[in-house]
Amino acid sequence: MKFGVIVFPGSNCDRDAAMVTRDLLHQPTRMVWHEDSDLSDLDVIIVPGGFSYGDYLRCGAIARFSPAMQSVVQHAEQGKLVIGICNGFQVLTEAGLLPGALVRNRDLHFVCDRVQLRVERTDLPWTQDYQAGQVITLPIAHGEGCYYADPETLAELEAHNQVLFRYCDATGKISSPSNPNGSVNNIAGICNRRGNVVGMMPHPERAADPMLGATDGLTLFQGLLPALVAAS
Repeated sequence: MKFGVIVFPGSNCDRDAAMVTRDLLHQPTRMVWHEDSDLSDLDVIIVPGGFSYGDYLRCGAIARFSPAMQSVVQHAEQGKLVIGICNGFQVLTEAGLLPGALVRNRDLHFVCDRVQLRVERTDLPWTQDYQAGQVITLPIAHGEGCYYADPETLAELEAHNQVLFRYCDATGKISSPSNPNGSVNNIAGICNRRGNVVGMMPHPERAADPMLGATDGLTLFQGLLPALVAAS
């Protein structure tokens, strides 16, 4: 079992992700420079948060053309696991690995906070250690985290159960006040139809270390381990 964390110029959450997989879960982890195209030794790819290539043009718009991301697309097409977090989610939509887009927050302000999420699906490696309907708390930090998809795409996402996390209140209620950025249907995280590619705006890697008093994000990474063992 080996994790790879893509490192772009401007990434700022790559070391956070590696700290979880390497130091907390004790799994082999390789930092993958954006110009590296050989991912053949990796089981799980993490596309981290930050400001890849300075977020010029659009968030993630330049990163999608990097050699590493071309190989991430191939990795995903083989059915291997990929997760994009915050800017990584933006990169995955730009690369066509996930539908929809991330646009400016509803109030046009950068939002840095901790939010509640309701877990919508628990039959995937990413979420199998959560309970259906469980409310978890994760940090967010983004200016362009408003998830948008046209009505047809949105209907397909809902019909195929591709929404993994929704912004909610402490009781699990989905409402406008509990939506920090205006995302349609309070969507905070989705997967592709196959379920091997996940994108989410909240940061599970920032809620993983018991020393920080928050471990709701660690559960996501822990759930991958038995799935990887079974697949090996």
